[in-house]
Amino acid sequence: MALTPAKRAEYFNLPNYLTLGRILLTPVVMFLLMKISPAKDEAYNRTMGLIAAGVFIVAGLSDVVDGYYARKFKINAVFGKYFDPLADKLMILATMIMLIPLGRIPAWMVVIFLAREISITALRGIASAEVITLPADYWGKKKAALQNIALIGLMIYYPIWGIRFGKLGWYVLILALVITLGSGINYTIRFIKEIIKRYTIAD
Repeated sequence: MALTPAKRAEYFNLPNYLTLGRILLTPVVMFLLMKISPAKDEAYNRTMGLIAAGVFIVAGLSDVVDGYYARKFKINAVFGKYFDPLADKLMILATMIMLIPLGRIPAWMVVIFLAREISITALRGIASAEVITLPADYWGKKKAALQNIALIGLMIYYPIWGIRFGKLGWYVLILALVITLGSGINYTIRFIKEIIKRYTIAD
């Protein structure tokens, strides 16, 4: 039984291919970070970190192209709606986890980032069930941008061209943590306000 032309266009399109590509690039970044070890020399570790950061950047650029193409051609498919943010979170959180044994990110900080994403995903599920639309806000987008910058710095880690990437990544990560907590609180408040507005009985 063949798919209708409309359904085929909804699922088989460039934005969805790019989303799947980002998901497939996640284990590539993980593998490259696994190759970094204190037992190996700095030049080798730097090379692995640079390649991992390069793959990470390619994945990020594909997300930009994905969003631009979807907006330009007004593609608003269900698959992209759910899997696009999933691909982004998978890449970011997997990278953070792989950086823990390298001593570049403390585990407690990754737990906070992970808890925030799980909590907001749960709230979005409830909001969807209640037919409440809560789009990503300004701070949520800033959070994602800061996380990406921080992780690139922490993957490269070693000084290059006089830039201390490890220290730069750490400082940006702290800022990303603050924005992450703030955006999570803001989203929760927006959700509560919408629920109260919907179910408040007028006198």
